[in-house]
Amino acid sequence: MSKWISFYGNAMSIAEHRVEGYSKNITLRYPIYCPFSGSSIRLTFDNFCGTEAITITEASIALGKGGTELDASTARPVTFDKITSVSISSGEKIVSDPISFSVKGGETLLVSFYLEGFTQMRSAVLVTGPLSKGAYAVGNHCNTSILPLNDSRNTNWFYFLSDLEILTADSCHSIVCYGDSITAQSWPDELNLLCREQEKNHTVFIRKAASGTRILREYHCITYESYGLKGSHRFPHELPVCGADAIIIQQGINDIIHPVGIEVNPFRPMSDLPSAKELIEGLRYYIRESKKLGMKVYLGTLLPIEGWRTYAPFREELRNAVNDWMRTTDEVDGVIDFAKALADPDNESAFLPTYDSGDHLHPSEAGYRKMAMAAYDILGKCIY
Repeated sequence: MSKWISFYGNAMSIAEHRVEGYSKNITLRYPIYCPFSGSSIRLTFDNFCGTEAITITEASIALGKGGTELDASTARPVTFDKITSVSISSGEKIVSDPISFSVKGGETLLVSFYLEGFTQMRSAVLVTGPLSKGAYAVGNHCNTSILPLNDSRNTNWFYFLSDLEILTADSCHSIVCYGDSITAQSWPDELNLLCREQEKNHTVFIRKAASGTRILREYHCITYESYGLKGSHRFPHELPVCGADAIIIQQGINDIIHPVGIEVNPFRPMSDLPSAKELIEGLRYYIRESKKLGMKVYLGTLLPIEGWRTYAPFREELRNAVNDWMRTTDEVDGVIDFAKALADPDNESAFLPTYDSGDHLHPSEAGYRKMAMAAYDILGKCIY
C-alpha cells in the first residue's frame, strides 16, 4: 500500500520589512532532500503572511546533480488544475496537481519557481542547516541546469514553498519539529542526517520553525514583525502535516528574554513577560491541539541563557520553572532534555562552551548535533 507523506516543510512567517520588499523577473530554487522512494510528488505554496496576492508564473521539479544544479532531462512542470501559472490570495495556500515523478530514497529534488511580475516577498522563513540551502537568479531558469554565475546568489530565505509530499510506502511517516530560531537552525537537519547514517529510512523530520517567535505574544510594528506570529496564530496553520504522527515542541525562550521595558525599547514592555503558569498554559494549548490530530507529543526543555544580553536571575527562575514542569508532567509522551544535554555540568545556567555559538542563546554546530542525538535517543521506536 502507499500513501501521501510530507518529506519537507517550513513554517510561513513574515520576511523583514525593507524598502526592497518586492521582486520581479526572478527564479527561486531550493534543493530538497527526499529520504523516501515514491512515484508522485505534490507541492504546497503558501502566502499565509502576505497582504496581497502573488502569482507564480511557472514552477518545475527535477532531480538534483549537486548544489543547485538540476538534471534538465528529469525536469517536470508543476501545474495547478492543469495550468502552469497560479495566483495565491493573501493568507491562502494552494496544493499542486500530483506530478508523476519517480524518486529513490536519498535523492535530492530541486524545486524552481519563477516570479515574472512584481511580487510581495513577505511570506517567508529564514532557516539554516546542512540540508537547508537555496538560491535565486534573475530571469526564468526553471529548467536551466546551472544558474548563471553573474545573475544568481545563494539564500537561506525560503519564500512561499511550505510543503512537499510524496506518494510512498505506507510504512513511512514524518515527525514535526516546531519552534523558534533554535529549531529554524540545524538540529532538524542533523536528525535527518542521523536517520540516514543509522539507515532509519522510514522517518523524516519536518521543520516548522520561525526565528523570534513567541508562544504568547507577537509584534505589531514593522521593526519587529519579522519575529513572526504567536502560537495561537501559527500552530493551527502549521500543525497539519501530511503523514505526521508525532511532534517535538521546543519554544518559549523568546517569551522570557524579549521584554525589557519601554524605557529601554518602546516595543518590548515588561508587561509582555509571562508568568510560568501562563507559559505552561501556552504549551498545554500546543499539546491539546496536537493530540486532537492523534499525534504523540514530545517537549524540548529550554536551553541555557546565562551570558545573553538580557539575562537576569528572574529570567533564569522562569526558565527553570517551565523546564521543571516539562520534566515532571504526565501530559506528554516524552521530554527531550536539551538543556541538560548542552549545559555546562558545573553551571547549568550556561552552555558548555563547545556547545555555545558565542551569543549564549543559540547552540554551535556541535550543539545542534548534540540536540539531534538527544532527540534521537528519546524518540526510540518512533524512528524506524
